[in-house]
Amino acid sequence: MKQKIVVLTGAGISAESGIATFRDSNGLWEGHDVMSVASPEGWKRNPELVLDFYNQRRKQAKTVEPNAAHYGLAKLEEKYNVVIVTQNVDNLHERAGSTKVMHLHGELFKSRSTVDPSLVYEMDGWEIKLGDTCEKGSQLRPDIVWFGEAVPLIEKAVIQALSADIFMVIGTSLVVYPAAGLIDYVPIEVPKYVIDLNMPYVAPRPNLHLIEAKASEGVTKLVEELISK
Repeated sequence: MKQKIVVLTGAGISAESGIATFRDSNGLWEGHDVMSVASPEGWKRNPELVLDFYNQRRKQAKTVEPNAAHYGLAKLEEKYNVVIVTQNVDNLHERAGSTKVMHLHGELFKSRSTVDPSLVYEMDGWEIKLGDTCEKGSQLRPDIVWFGEAVPLIEKAVIQALSADIFMVIGTSLVVYPAAGLIDYVPIEVPKYVIDLNMPYVAPRPNLHLIEAKASEGVTKLVEELISK
């Protein structure tokens, strides 16, 4: 039976592909106050602004490609059972070939009903417009988990962390909860690798390996090691 690798990824892995990282400076995201485009209050106040913001994110995401870190994680599937738990809403892991990807904070290329969260739709293009409705006649919104909203997949992610044989953290500041707490569920004896050019604070624990490198370099090197084992 293949060993299980569970990987938590954040904005740092997609930044190398050219996707702007969340809150790059001063709590702004592409010039917008984060709460105005990523909260239920912002949506209520100005749905048109929110729709336009995510339309632009989608449009940009269609112009970028997965990088060596995304491809490296997909390659691990040759030898391991790999589950990726990502905080990213882009689809670069899937495009690189990873087959088990859990999006904690939603998916950019899906829309959902504002009256029934179970009504989720794949998007062909990059636009959701004001007036686009679900089958129940309600406005569509981005299928994104905003600040102040529950993270529906967190319990499933915890189960993955508890059952990991190897745990990796790539390109995340480890400050956004509940995702940042997943490492605390990983069993003591399990090797834990944290790859980041700007190493976040990680409380000391057994079997912790800190790799200070950008995602593409750190992942490529670690994947080679793990595949040659």
